[in-house]
Amino acid sequence: MTIEEHPVENFRRLRIVVIGAGFSGIYCGIKLPELLRNIDLTIYDKNEGLGGTWWENRYPGCACDIPAHSYVYSFEPNPYWSNFYASAPEIQQYLEGVAKKYSVGRFVKCSHKVVGSSWDQDRKKWSVKVENLKTGETFDDEADVVIQARGLLNDYRWPDIEGLQSFEGKLVHSANWDTSYDYSNKRVGVIGAGSSAIQIVPSLQRLEGMKLNCFIRSKTWIARPFGEAAMEKLHFHHENFTPEEKEAFLADPKGYHHFRKTIETEGNAVHIATIKDSDFSKMARELFTEDMRSKLKKKPEIAEKVLPDFSVGCKRLTPGPGFLEALAEDNVDFISTPIRRIVPQGIELEDGTIVELDALVCATGFKAGRAPPFQVTGVNGVTLQQRFDPYPEAYMSVAVDGFPNWWLMMGPNSGVGSGSLTKIIESVGDYIVKCIRKLQKENIRSMHIKESRVRDFNAYAESYFRRTVYLDNCKSWYRIGDRIFALWPGSTLHAIETFRSPRWEDYEYEYDAQDENPITANRLSWLGNGWSSIQLEEDGDMSYYIEPEFVDFPSAPLPEDTPRWKKVAFTY
Repeated sequence: MTIEEHPVENFRRLRIVVIGAGFSGIYCGIKLPELLRNIDLTIYDKNEGLGGTWWENRYPGCACDIPAHSYVYSFEPNPYWSNFYASAPEIQQYLEGVAKKYSVGRFVKCSHKVVGSSWDQDRKKWSVKVENLKTGETFDDEADVVIQARGLLNDYRWPDIEGLQSFEGKLVHSANWDTSYDYSNKRVGVIGAGSSAIQIVPSLQRLEGMKLNCFIRSKTWIARPFGEAAMEKLHFHHENFTPEEKEAFLADPKGYHHFRKTIETEGNAVHIATIKDSDFSKMARELFTEDMRSKLKKKPEIAEKVLPDFSVGCKRLTPGPGFLEALAEDNVDFISTPIRRIVPQGIELEDGTIVELDALVCATGFKAGRAPPFQVTGVNGVTLQQRFDPYPEAYMSVAVDGFPNWWLMMGPNSGVGSGSLTKIIESVGDYIVKCIRKLQKENIRSMHIKESRVRDFNAYAESYFRRTVYLDNCKSWYRIGDRIFALWPGSTLHAIETFRSPRWEDYEYEYDAQDENPITANRLSWLGNGWSSIQLEEDGDMSYYIEPEFVDFPSAPLPEDTPRWKKVAFTY
């Protein structure tokens, strides 16, 4: 064989395209340039600014429905939140601040919409078609690696109701809110009872002259505020933080860290509630039932129509501060009669009643977990749309067979029913970085997840979810039929440990070898010329390995007493 003239680190140049500049895309913009060398990175986003869902969603009351102090990057905590549940504009401001701090903007092209992508099997590259939304120009980009960071809830869905477009009033979807329209002194209808509707209803109800009609057929659990125990332990008995509490956060970093630890611990501890027929699940049901009846005491008849017969957590739990109280107000009509069709003046119910409206809000969710709205063509002409039919599936949420060098963040089975979603985003991002580094270092042209491993993971997930509340008798965006596609099959801590160390044997590889003969080709040619890049750098530290930060100090006389061994599994 011929020795390749490069050091063992082999920082082969790679072109990387990231689709989306929300939480996941911003993380890529921080970690990829930090942990990789000699990469050419571009992050495309169709919006005019960064933030993903927090840029797009501007409906009244839009906020994080988990404690904001948990909804952060682990390396960038934020003691400045004004509310326990931060508003969308505040989360957007946080993301922009993080992106600015770490100079993510140098990689981002906003108002650039990816409209198609296809894999060139001969060249082992992705062709990515992009539209500049400001100029209308369409151009082709090329990448060795594509990271799909679009998120689960990106492509919103209109309700499938006859006559929807015949409505002559103001028609708006919660995910495409018209902030210029004045909803006060109007007759407004809201269709839906999911997270968006739960936040919109109390905000609209308080408007001057509002007559609100809530069209709700599905039952749902309204949770106690997440993180409530943490607030009580730390003597926070209200949602909004006082200036004194903020000052205490900033003055005592250790105290704030303890506050965050308490919230994270509680979030991970309630995983037991997702297990079917657990004592915790039964207790939550009794507690929520009592709490919901109490909040609906002005109109107790509503309770019988909204209290579910399925387990707590079967549908996504939302704390919904003020939602039930708003339903009980005099200017709100709770309507559970099925909708027959939309008519020009409003909504016609199955009993023939016509509810006249000035504005109709469709809080009807998203096409969750589906393939992107643009065509992605992989090996042998198979599209991701075809691969995700009848339901989306992937290997551990990150890879799909037939789509080499295409990784997903927030792909199928990536969400959580309890615990920190942002920590899973970080864990997936770090996993993808390790995959890209393997491509780069070992002269690998493409990594392709084995079809059998995709089947294995989905068989595992299917078996796991039979033990949970998610397959109870409810309709949820987590599932298609009896298939749970949106949630990770386990806890957040389970996911973190799973992603810690990639199983390289689950992939197939195509190498960039000088000798293409599979018998004589040397797959270790990446070892290079016997040098390390540190030796070739002008100021390289050629004895870095004795610096304390690089030494793993065991405990004596018993090495197994090293604290990290008790907390973090060995990374190998």
